[in-house]
Amino acid sequence: MILIIDFGSQYNQLIARRVREQQVYCRIEPPDFPLSAIRAMAPEGIILSGGPASIYAKGAPRADRGIFDLGIPVLGICYGLQFMVDALGGRVVGSAKREYGFAELFIKKQKGLFAGVEKKTPCWMSHGDSIGELPRGFSVTASTANTKVAAAEDARRRFYGLQFHPEVVHTREGGKMLANFLFGLCRCARAWSMKSFVSRAVEDIRMQVGQEKVILGLSGGVDSSVAAVLLHRAIGRQLTCVFVDNGVLREGEAKRVIDMFKKHLHINLRFVRAGKIFLRRL
Repeated sequence: MILIIDFGSQYNQLIARRVREQQVYCRIEPPDFPLSAIRAMAPEGIILSGGPASIYAKGAPRADRGIFDLGIPVLGICYGLQFMVDALGGRVVGSAKREYGFAELFIKKQKGLFAGVEKKTPCWMSHGDSIGELPRGFSVTASTANTKVAAAEDARRRFYGLQFHPEVVHTREGGKMLANFLFGLCRCARAWSMKSFVSRAVEDIRMQVGQEKVILGLSGGVDSSVAAVLLHRAIGRQLTCVFVDNGVLREGEAKRVIDMFKKHLHINLRFVRAGKIFLRRL
């Protein structure tokens, strides 16, 4: 299992998707996720995401520095690398020129994260700050014309950092780099699938709900619909869904939702016609 620390990047869900595409389970948690909970979770590795903040900005997100004492591989991406460098005694500086878009990556050694990766390969940059000084034990593993420290590592402690974004398709061999982290460095097993996720979610729901009853506000959208189906699979008639016609639904939408959930999925559904109330208040 891989833990992704969310520093606010627009690509967080994409990082998770890339990990799961490799059949490895992962979770996204906020920077203030307790260290005790991380220990209990026992992840095989941690990914520190990118983010829009400067590491020196007031209120910039920071994770517990104790994550670097867990003895597991850590990969910092963009802001995640900058946080790692700052937390471990290095120095982050503002760049004279912001780097955004494609850049040619020059890899020094084709091992570790870069095992099997071409020595020159395109990557996607999106950063203002850059690394001014690496912490003790780190070395530069890749650079671009504008960024001396495009990648760095402390192989002994298994800390790795990328100033670019391996999760986006613009980084041509980013998938290979992430796979190297997951399997070559974290030693993860390909044990996750959507089917296994559903089975686990159903069991978790049953344990949490027990014999209690659940009421769910159903909109007919993706989020509430998936939640309804999972809950129904787990607890059956203990679930009651409430679908409210607020008067501004698309034509025929109410009937489609009722037909799907009541007639086809056989979910206990209460339909409320409240269009007049909503429209009057509007």
